[in-house]
Amino acid sequence: MDRQIHKIDAKDKVAGRISSEIAVLLQGKNKVSYQSHIDGGDMVEVTNVKDMKFTGKKLDKKVYYRHTGYPGGIRTKKLGDMMENEPQNVLKRMVYEMLPKNRLRPNMIKRLKIS
Repeated sequence: MDRQIHKIDAKDKVAGRISSEIAVLLQGKNKVSYQSHIDGGDMVEVTNVKDMKFTGKKLDKKVYYRHTGYPGGIRTKKLGDMMENEPQNVLKRMVYEMLPKNRLRPNMIKRLKIS
């Protein structure tokens, strides 16, 4: 299998558009030989993640949830706080949730390199 390396500069680009483009490249949907049950995607390297743009008031209003597993253990973080502390994890999570929910997803997300 021939895997290419795609380099994407995220500076001043909308985050959702970038993440959907990355998801397509990781799945291999841009290739003629695409088959949904085969992991034939390419590698993607993304730079300048901290300079991504978000439309509207998402930085203030969008909230990410996680649960500790204990009763009453819901934890929340705003998108703006996450972008200040860990912008790489924001993009990685966005792309991860856009990939198909099957056994191929963990291997696809490993080919995403964010710097």
